[in-house]
Amino acid sequence: MEQARIRESLERASDALARNPAKARSTAAPLTARLIDGLKLEVKGTGGETVHTDMPQMVGGEGSAPNPGWMMRASLAACTATVIAMRAARLGVRLTLLEVDAESDTDNRRLLGLDDAAASVLALRLRVRIGAHGASDDALREIAAWGDAHSPVACTLRMPPTISTEVEILPTG
Repeated sequence: MEQARIRESLERASDALARNPAKARSTAAPLTARLIDGLKLEVKGTGGETVHTDMPQMVGGEGSAPNPGWMMRASLAACTATVIAMRAARLGVRLTLLEVDAESDTDNRRLLGLDDAAASVLALRLRVRIGAHGASDDALREIAAWGDAHSPVACTLRMPPTISTEVEILPTG
């Protein structure tokens, strides 16, 4: 039942955007990261979504919440898994297992300004575990590859957009 609902929703969305491609483009509602205390932040969306971040004790945080790098990997894994599940539903493949691991390599000297290079992640790796009754290994590999190639978060990390930053100085009161 759930898979049919997902497939029908995807077909309706695809049909609507095929008829009116201009509607495919949009601007995401803003979200705001606000410093709470120390290195703890609260990130809120306009729809009431809320997440918290903190940094590890090694760099002055308390380790009370996931750090932003963890959240990036979580977004990558969740987005990729979601798109794989969407593709499977669209093809009528009922998944019995889907897990996506995301791991990264970093050099923390960069974060601390001890290296002139940018503080970016050095490498990201995904590992997909997928299973379904009645689907061949090749079919499952194709579904996973399609999901990986069409995940908006993975695509953004592979081909990063330009980031513009505006700084607004507020009066202290």
